[in-house]
Amino acid sequence: MRFGIVLPISDARGCADLAAKAELAGWDGVFTFDGLAIPGINLDDPWITLAAMAMRTSRVVLGAMVFVPARRRPWLFAKEAITLDRLSGGRLVLPVGLGALDDQGFGTVGEPVAARTRAELLDETLAITEGLGRGEPFGFAGTHYRFAPLTLQPAAVQQPRIPVWTVGAWPHEKSLRRALRWDGIVVQAPVGRQSSEPTLIAEVVAWIREHRDPADAARAFEIVVDGITPADDPVAAAAKAQAAADAGATWWIEANWSPEGAARLEARIAAGPPRTR
Repeated sequence: MRFGIVLPISDARGCADLAAKAELAGWDGVFTFDGLAIPGINLDDPWITLAAMAMRTSRVVLGAMVFVPARRRPWLFAKEAITLDRLSGGRLVLPVGLGALDDQGFGTVGEPVAARTRAELLDETLAITEGLGRGEPFGFAGTHYRFAPLTLQPAAVQQPRIPVWTVGAWPHEKSLRRALRWDGIVVQAPVGRQSSEPTLIAEVVAWIREHRDPADAARAFEIVVDGITPADDPVAAAAKAQAAADAGATWWIEANWSPEGAARLEARIAAGPPRTR
């Protein structure tokens, strides 16, 4: 299992400093988040924040939990992702989802809010990002986007594509099947449950194994869960993460979105990841 931590602050300079500390403390990934205008929350641009983080680190995986491609032009999303992948030396991952509608970057500015439309935009944007990331002529004809062959150069470092993890809302099959087409699933638990519950993880893993194309067996597929572990009790922290690993999770994302999470962030980073055996 690998271990990432979300920085529940949106200050590009502060995130760069914390990312450097997280790398030194042994974390495997450091993540910001993607928002435009959420009332009461200060939000810096995720791409610029991640660029600052990339310049202060050399090893950790970088991304946002989660990117919202549905409100971006796909060729621009692709160019930003390719540039960041190159800047980081191939350390970018793209966790993606439909986005939360409490962000005024949707209905307030006229972006589509219907879940079906956002899902279609997400699917088309991912296909376009993959195609343009190769640095070769690529055209597209979909429901929402159409364009003649276009070449973005230079190409992304990671080939055949920058890894994509899609949010999979258990037990909704459409959402889960989207994840099967890509490189991992960010497990979203139903109301009343948590994605880090071993029983839920086991259910998701069993479904993935049953429905994944055998031809994809050789390709890595990440099971990404999030949770909170104590900084001051490494034994308890490791036990919680180990239970998730035993159930089949491959990434543990430390994600404390509460106000206390931001206040205690440096202590949690310094304590290091909840290492499993």
